[in-house]
Amino acid sequence: METLFGIDYPTLWFLVVGGLFSGYAILDGFDFGAGAWHLFFKKEKSRRLALNAIGPVWDGNEVWLVIGGGALFAGFPVMYATLFSGMYVPFMLFLLVIIMRAVSIEFRSKEPMLWWRKMWDISYSVSSIMLPFLLGIVLGNVLLGMPLGEGFEYEGEGFLSFLNPYAIMVGVSTLALMMSHGAIYLLLKTEGRMYAKLTLLLKKGMIFFMVSFGITSLYTLIYIPHLSDTFRGNPELFVVPLAALLCIANVPRLANKKKYGKAFLFSSLTISLLLILVAIELYPNLLFSTLDPKYTITVYNAASSDKSLGIMLTFAAIGTPLVLGYTAFVYITFRGKVKIDETSY
Repeated sequence: METLFGIDYPTLWFLVVGGLFSGYAILDGFDFGAGAWHLFFKKEKSRRLALNAIGPVWDGNEVWLVIGGGALFAGFPVMYATLFSGMYVPFMLFLLVIIMRAVSIEFRSKEPMLWWRKMWDISYSVSSIMLPFLLGIVLGNVLLGMPLGEGFEYEGEGFLSFLNPYAIMVGVSTLALMMSHGAIYLLLKTEGRMYAKLTLLLKKGMIFFMVSFGITSLYTLIYIPHLSDTFRGNPELFVVPLAALLCIANVPRLANKKKYGKAFLFSSLTISLLLILVAIELYPNLLFSTLDPKYTITVYNAASSDKSLGIMLTFAAIGTPLVLGYTAFVYITFRGKVKIDETSY
């Protein structure tokens, strides 16, 4: 098996896919969170400000999802096929609501009628709530494991079998995290009365996240022991959950001091560290089989050939700096507080 810097190609591609999904969670996470709060803003101007805070960046953020999904398909086609077959319903719902969210943003201000704007406001907010919840549902099922049989075929029963208690807890925790993340971003982009209201909403969002995350973590430790096997065998890895907890605790501390730029940074680090924690819990597995361990999908039995991975790693090394550069350029260009003008949503 070919290696680079002493790391085999399937593991390197596992890190690439994880990095892309981490970037997506951080970037699209805050505009999901901003949308989830949308109906809490009662005034027309406040809703327009919230929309225009994410207006220049939301569609660019979704590029990370497209690249991440493509990387998963190219690097681990077996995992891609099995996951999308087993999670067909939540992925189709995700596709539906991500379309509705985009349509809501673009159509909302096209007509002046109150009923028109209210309809798209509801559609936008509900879609923004459902998106992180559905992603959490998928993540929860990946962590819990799925009924995989011979040939890595999904053998689950029931139309809504993915809605197990653990997946719902992960979905709620994901939504809570994104709502806190989004509130911090809106605080960076607004001022005046809306800014004052957001400081209160952020406190509620952080309490919501800490409670839901605490319950989910406790449930994981008690009822899903296979996720902590790696940590029991490698005690030095406990630095990762410790760092995540310190970042979580630092967000409200910085928010209380109104240092929202640093709070946003630590919120982003929290998302990244929690996904690193997931990666450590899973590796070298990608998807546990609850029927028989021999049908578990790993980075090795799901990976493309070493030659394919090597070529794709070359493209990733070239393309990643370009994507990062474009993303940085957009955020620098549209930095600062949001103002409403004739070109606004």
